[in-house]
Amino acid sequence: MNRIFKYSFCLVLLLTFGKLAAQDIKWEIIAPGIWKGSIGKPESYNLLIASGAKPAMDRLKGMKETSFPLVQQEITAKLNDGKVYLRFPLDKKEQIYGFGLNFQTVHQRGKILKLHVDHFGGKDNGRTHAPTPFYVSSNGYGVFINSARYLDIYAGSAVLRDGENVPEAKDRNTDKSWSSRPYSDGVEILVPSEGVEFYVFAGPKPLDAIRRYNLFNGGGVLPPRWGLGFTQRVRTLYTSDEVEAEVKAFEDKGFPLDFIGLEPGWQSKAYPCTFEWDKGRFPQPSAFVKSLLDKRVRVNLWTNPYVSPKASIYNNIKPFTADHTVWLGAIPDLTMPQARDILFSQLKKSQLDIGVSGYKFDEVDGYDHYLWPDVTLFPSGKSAEQMRQTYGLLIQRYSAEMYHERNQRTFGLVRGSNGGSSSFPYVIYNDYYNHEDFITALINSGFAGVLWTPEARASKSEEEWLRRMQSVVFSPMAMINAWSSGTKPWSYPNVEQQVKDVALLRMKMMPYWYSEFAKYHFEGTPPFRAMNLEDGYQADVKTEVKTTNLEENPYIEAVNKEVKDQYMAGEYLLVAPMFAGKKTRTVILPKGKWFDFYTGEFAGDGQVITITPGLDKIPVYVKDGGIIPMGPALLHAPKVNEKLDLEIRYYGSKPGKYMLYDDDGETFNYEKGAYSFREINIVKKADGKLEASISTAQKGKPNTISKVSFKAMTK
Repeated sequence: MNRIFKYSFCLVLLLTFGKLAAQDIKWEIIAPGIWKGSIGKPESYNLLIASGAKPAMDRLKGMKETSFPLVQQEITAKLNDGKVYLRFPLDKKEQIYGFGLNFQTVHQRGKILKLHVDHFGGKDNGRTHAPTPFYVSSNGYGVFINSARYLDIYAGSAVLRDGENVPEAKDRNTDKSWSSRPYSDGVEILVPSEGVEFYVFAGPKPLDAIRRYNLFNGGGVLPPRWGLGFTQRVRTLYTSDEVEAEVKAFEDKGFPLDFIGLEPGWQSKAYPCTFEWDKGRFPQPSAFVKSLLDKRVRVNLWTNPYVSPKASIYNNIKPFTADHTVWLGAIPDLTMPQARDILFSQLKKSQLDIGVSGYKFDEVDGYDHYLWPDVTLFPSGKSAEQMRQTYGLLIQRYSAEMYHERNQRTFGLVRGSNGGSSSFPYVIYNDYYNHEDFITALINSGFAGVLWTPEARASKSEEEWLRRMQSVVFSPMAMINAWSSGTKPWSYPNVEQQVKDVALLRMKMMPYWYSEFAKYHFEGTPPFRAMNLEDGYQADVKTEVKTTNLEENPYIEAVNKEVKDQYMAGEYLLVAPMFAGKKTRTVILPKGKWFDFYTGEFAGDGQVITITPGLDKIPVYVKDGGIIPMGPALLHAPKVNEKLDLEIRYYGSKPGKYMLYDDDGETFNYEKGAYSFREINIVKKADGKLEASISTAQKGKPNTISKVSFKAMTK
């Protein structure tokens, strides 16, 4: 009896602990619609500490109050084996998105991932440039795990023995409905630490949850106007004379150019780096940079953070570097102020002080045989794993601070990032080069709080070149990366004019792009995002499918198949890229009327259309009531406070409204209130004429608008 009593007592304790563990989460309200949960002893170093993200509380408080979006008791956390086991519930019809910058999948339910900063290796397995531990549900909420560790994700892939929704076990021998992947009702996350904090973001819509996440991280980046222009990266070993000649060629041929990127050859030594100009290729760096600035072209410099033994700062920075190297270069411990002071002082003295406008930070992601191993020791005591997960955050944060101190905005490139980076002025790129997957990554970037560019480098045909150029124009950074190929926009003569036309279209659309990035900053709305976040589209994804006839219910395709090749660009545009070798494609139009961007012709309403657009244009559609502000076809972004004429295009017949953003375009004065949103309202009257207005600029606020005209595009 005594033995039975002891066994029973232990069983009761075990069951009690299991029950209490689910309620051992400490909850705290952070802002309207945001709750923090914590379990155990969270580590002092995490993604938010590394990024230095500060919530935009004033804007978060402006969002609607809402209730907790899940059954709180169904979120469980357990400590076992020095690790945290987190579990979040899933409804049967719920889809989830996110878990980083994925290149091949948008739907993440059923996936098993190891979130690990790395160069993308061709598989969506969690190893990617920005493995942001944030996911969004089609039910209208988001979850963020604030850990700088490699996280194991089981996104609805495992079944509890005694869960509430355990499916019936079936006999594979006799039952054809048997599945190797039975229904799972939970997202489970393994965090290799003795505690963790996590955040739940309410909707009510999925886009609202993303907006709260971005605002929680300070709001999205607002680039300078010139950052939304056109950029060319020149060949690795170009000299200053060759760069100047390339800039002149752009001008002579009438192609837009706002900033030019120098690759490793600008440095005296690279891989590892000296962060010093090569005096042979660039004998007068200051005069060179000034010469380009006088032509309204800015300089962006490639580098990686690994310090060459030949660098002038090597001996000083060496005590604040890791015990391993990258390409035999010392690895600065960027969590230490001493290392940062030495490295960034060199960048300021050698580059910022002479007018360099930005950076491309390479090799802060992977591969494993490039970067430091996980046995590396850093002088700060941070683990190699934590540094791997946050090094991209650190280089972005502290380089951006250099420019902020100068009241000068920047816009550059980086190859590694993570959660907490929404406000950083950097766009991710890589060395992978599949056009279709680039578009999927652009879609997923909106779920990850990062920006991505489907850069153009070289192509197998003139058709592919034009298709790639069309895609980059409808992305965060319109870039040719010619470090190896040496390609120019005009390298394929048979499509030179079409490439020029689409490059100039990018410049004409700058008022629209700039306003959409302002909404990213002030509202948290990603400028490029998945169709799943569009109202008319999302509502139908949730509806029950009652037919297999696509003509009767066009959303069967959206329900049963991932849509990875079309996306929303700003408030009103739907972009459906074409790929080389494809003459036709289908486009899923959400409910509501949609119109051709170029002609204004009616395209459809809540249906799947098949189009044959020809080579000249990338298919783009505008929703009913859409307003697209257009400027002149400039070769460079406007100067500070330069006034321009606007043509405001209107599509459809529904009353339209648009908030047009304005500031000086280059400084951070907008943070002190030096900005304006001007409201555009358009109504189409019965006789087809427009009744249009734009609010006047407030006294003392920026005003870079001269004449305004309105144009009805709908035929």
